[in-house]
Amino acid sequence: MQRKYAPYIFQIFTVILLAISFVMLNGCGKERVVDADGNKYGTIRIGEHLWMEENLKTTRFNDGTPIEMVTGYEEWAELESPAYCWYNNDSTHRDTYGALYNWYAVETGKLCPEGWHVPTHNEWSSMVPSYIGGALKETGTLHWRSPNTGATNQTGFSALPGGYRSSQGTFNLIRASGYWWSSSKANWYSSSEEDTDRVIFRSLQHNNPTLARHISEKTNGFSVRCVKDE
Repeated sequence: MQRKYAPYIFQIFTVILLAISFVMLNGCGKERVVDADGNKYGTIRIGEHLWMEENLKTTRFNDGTPIEMVTGYEEWAELESPAYCWYNNDSTHRDTYGALYNWYAVETGKLCPEGWHVPTHNEWSSMVPSYIGGALKETGTLHWRSPNTGATNQTGFSALPGGYRSSQGTFNLIRASGYWWSSSKANWYSSSEEDTDRVIFRSLQHNNPTLARHISEKTNGFSVRCVKDE
């Protein structure tokens, strides 16, 4: 009986080894990161840095402290403290587009999971030249409005158009544009950058392949991608 089943045992063992090899070769064993809510994110290496593959959706800082969820338009406009929301105050957008955070949440340094941070302006710049931002965009029009100009997603970053929340509390441009905070302040219209209330952010549009650079008030609500500490 043992001799009869021995070939089958060997075949099963071989299949298991092949399956393990397939997983390793196809990157399924790559590093994953978990936020304070227990949400899990895949990661992708682009250039010198390891990035999250999805927009952040935590409702807690990495020390477990809850982030205030603000739904009211006037309340959002008057904020000078950390806050988040879902686009159009609709939690069904959570898993696809993640949350929108004001920069007061970014400024705490505790928004990303331990060992990760909101990227600086220079880290955004080192990831991909601005003129080939299409390499960051998810392809197709399942989430992006047509035309999804220049989208190749060669980097695997899979950028999505989560829209934004303005400093007046209104929601705008989901499926048309994506906006992501940096952790860097700047004021391109003044010689002083230390005391500015302006922050650099990046954007992608459905009809333009460029990863654009702008400055914003801290009170806007944008998406966040985290990058691993070096």
